[in-house]
Amino acid sequence: MTDSAAVVIGASGGIGSALADRLQTSGTYAVVHRLSRSGSGLDLEDETTIAAAASNVAEGPPVRLIFIATGVLHDGQEPERSYRAMTAEHLLRDYRINTVGPALVARHFAPLLPREGRSVLAALSARVGSIGDNRLGGWHSYRASKAALNMILRNLSIELARTHREAIVAGLHPGTVDTALSVPFQKGVTPGKLFTPEHSATRMLEVLDSLTPADSGNVFAFDGVQIPA
Repeated sequence: MTDSAAVVIGASGGIGSALADRLQTSGTYAVVHRLSRSGSGLDLEDETTIAAAASNVAEGPPVRLIFIATGVLHDGQEPERSYRAMTAEHLLRDYRINTVGPALVARHFAPLLPREGRSVLAALSARVGSIGDNRLGGWHSYRASKAALNMILRNLSIELARTHREAIVAGLHPGTVDTALSVPFQKGVTPGKLFTPEHSATRMLEVLDSLTPADSGNVFAFDGVQIPA
């Protein structure tokens, strides 16, 4: 795939930057497009910027990997610990960034994937977005928006399979990573379970390398174990 391109959406964040660096040094791709709001002007809440970015990428080598490394957990609003704390503003904010933004990225970037040969579209999901794995409740907006993202990914996998037989669509749980997103929640993390962005990025890319089209539409943890829907 040395004649192809990889795209990292959210490349200015901790995980996104580590992913882009890892892909760059691997030599697997001729071009690694680093896209973000601060770096390239791609704003998940502005579809015109997503469309413009896709148009620019389309002028280069064929895209074999699209990795959406974006998400919001807290931004002046802590995750709700009770249903009594739910607000429309909080719910909609998480949906816009965690679900709608990646869905629009898929709308504009998935058409860039070649119909022949292996290609991958992946997005950062979260274990707490699993309905089947939910034992604690709480974090309503974040859980629901990631569960909705997982459904978007499943839908996309079904549709792409009709025209792209070797395409893989996957959600990835990165673990607890030492970034700004996890800082308020690191206190109770078991020693050895707080990953550097570089470690998490390496593990997730290894998982992607191991997947086949039969795995498409599912969510996997950094250790390769499939997470229940």
